[in-house]
Amino acid sequence: MEKETWRFIDTDNGSASFNMALDEALLEWNSQGQIPPVIRFYGWNPATLSIGYFQKVEKEINLATVKEQGLGFVRRPTGGRAVLHEHELTYSVIVSEEHSKMPKTVTEAYRVISEGILKGFHNLGLDAYFSVPTTDEDRASLKSPQSAVCFDASSWYELVVEGRKVAGSAQTRQKGVILQHGSILLDLDENKLFSLFKFPNDRVKDRMRKSFTSKAVAINDISLRTISIDEAKQAFKTGFEEGLDIHLEPYQLTEAEMNYVNKIAKDRYENDAWNFMR
Repeated sequence: MEKETWRFIDTDNGSASFNMALDEALLEWNSQGQIPPVIRFYGWNPATLSIGYFQKVEKEINLATVKEQGLGFVRRPTGGRAVLHEHELTYSVIVSEEHSKMPKTVTEAYRVISEGILKGFHNLGLDAYFSVPTTDEDRASLKSPQSAVCFDASSWYELVVEGRKVAGSAQTRQKGVILQHGSILLDLDENKLFSLFKFPNDRVKDRMRKSFTSKAVAINDISLRTISIDEAKQAFKTGFEEGLDIHLEPYQLTEAEMNYVNKIAKDRYENDAWNFMR
């Protein structure tokens, strides 16, 4: 049987506003039947702190340090906690809720989509597996996370190597379309990461950081060799093709599509009313 063809878009490094605007535009175009499902890879220039849709900026984020570090800042249309996008491969998947491969529940859709990420880790020689919270404490932490930092705990069907989280994802469903995007860590600067959040005191900050170190890890901290971004892209592109049993066809945005994306970027993701709305 011939494999279904999805689009593959690699936009390399883009601004925070462009990255979020393109994910939104792809969701909209898919909902209108203008494009097939899409796998997208991207990076961030400058490095950016993204926060989840429901996070409270004033309560959780040290904006002065974000500015001092020269970082971008943006609110995602998806939930979850804050992520420092720096040394990573970021991916997004855009596919109809009614697609034959997609389960109806959010957690099961995570599992299906994340099969592609799982295969990508295997292609890099890493023994990754899905996390499944098993204790009452783990399940409670999903509802009431201890910190604003993503990668602080594993959620259902997120990817783990040697007991520590190596990829974090978030999902939204709008206009009958699933948008899942997430971070695959190549390297991680914990000092920079933990400088970006507010804590009641240094003791709590140190405790949270120690907890984080025990729960999260970057690929190049556990790989026997250094994995480049290009090698990671190839491994995970092939991984998505294997995990979802699809063929990925490269696509370049047209000038009209780029203009539309840039308009969304300016109107929403560069707008303080959006980024600081909570």
